Amino acid sequence: MRTKRTRLLAVAAGLVAATLGGAPAAGAAGTSSRGVAQLARVSDNVARAGVDGTAWYVDQASGRVVVTADSTVTKAGIARIEKAAGGDAGAVQVRHADGVFRPLLGAGDAIYGGQYRCSLGFNVVSGSTYYFLTAGHCGKVAKTWYTNQAHTTLIGPTIGYDFPGNDYALVRYDNTALSHPGGYTAANAYVGENVKRTGSTSGTHSGSVTALNVSVRYQGGGTVSGMIQTTVCAEPGDSGGPLYDGTKALGITSGGSGDCTTGGTTFYQPVPEALSAYGVSIY
Repeated sequence: MRTKRTRLLAVAAGLVAATLGGAPAAGAAGTSSRGVAQLARVSDNVARAGVDGTAWYVDQASGRVVVTADSTVTKAGIARIEKAAGGDAGAVQVRHADGVFRPLLGAGDAIYGGQYRCSLGFNVVSGSTYYFLTAGHCGKVAKTWYTNQAHTTLIGPTIGYDFPGNDYALVRYDNTALSHPGGYTAANAYVGENVKRTGSTSGTHSGSVTALNVSVRYQGGGTVSGMIQTTVCAEPGDSGGPLYDGTKALGITSGGSGDCTTGGTTFYQPVPEALSAYGVSIY
């Protein structure tokens, strides 16, 4: 019989088959006359508008900065973004998403630190020392992690975290009784890729990558940049869990909107950046 501990670590390793995405299609050249520098300026101005509940990225093909607004963003908020863009307001394309963009932090049965619950992501190693990656907003609120809500079975301490700005954290395995299986290689996601996500609240769900290098301003949670945006649903407590395509480790669950009943929009910290930040390797 599999123990609770074994189930926990199986989720961490993402031991679920995934459909491999096809090769990315060659994108058509953009027809807009807006250059890279102009679009970067527009993106910076959208960020300066400081509207919570928005996500944005530069779409070179259309020559626009695509802004996705969650259900809390009012007409006044949209007007603030357009005002910040000034004479470049025509380069802003606004889309709307149901629900609220928030870090997916909750309470339940997974990895526990303080009063919070998150999901264990990918196992990593440096020399002979083993760690795992999880979300930075999880590492920010807990110094020590356990396998159970009663905090009687230690995993280990948070070694470092980065949030906001990025959203990754590193936790060391101090309990030698815990196994830490691997089986992944780090990879960069691409738009249109079919992916899966596993989390402690909602289990495993699938979807596709819709944008890269996305910036998100969470409700009350700060701004993160360089995110992967997908159509995969997620719920509170799924934070830190793995986003993957077969054996390719792509991302760490950060936040989003909606749930796994109605669907939603979700964002992920790319794995390669987290590995580089801590000098660790996935295995």
